[in-house]
Amino acid sequence: MILEEKFMLLAIEEAKKAFNKKEVPIGAIIVKENEVIARAHNLRETSKNAISHAELIAIQDACNLLGGWRLTDCTLYVTIEPCPMCAGAILQSRIKKVVIGAMDAKAGACGSILNLLNNPKFNHQTEIETGVLEEECSQLMKKFFKSLREKH
Repeated sequence: MILEEKFMLLAIEEAKKAFNKKEVPIGAIIVKENEVIARAHNLRETSKNAISHAELIAIQDACNLLGGWRLTDCTLYVTIEPCPMCAGAILQSRIKKVVIGAMDAKAGACGSILNLLNNPKFNHQTEIETGVLEEECSQLMKKFFKSLREKH
């Protein structure tokens, strides 16, 4: 198993935790020097807070652990393409690379609707890799939204 898949499987574990809490199933892992330093999943419904996205929680935890806001040697693994808010936080924290499971045609800001991470007008750009365990990540989202529709 390649390293990207290993870490994406951990992000999928986080997404499943969100799913079980009736949260949109998105998981995020931050890795530095091949070691997981932060892991998180969406908690917007639980926290009643619009910014409780997996990526933001993971970034905050990684910054706290490292004692600084620069995550320059870190890679973020996330099951679904980050939204504009999360892409902004990725840029602000100087994350080196983002590995994405599935793209998000409705809210994605890393290539689907726009690409904030590679805009040369910003003072930082982030490497992007997409499609890692894409089917697993996509199916989890489809299953979640299908279950919501069935309840209504």
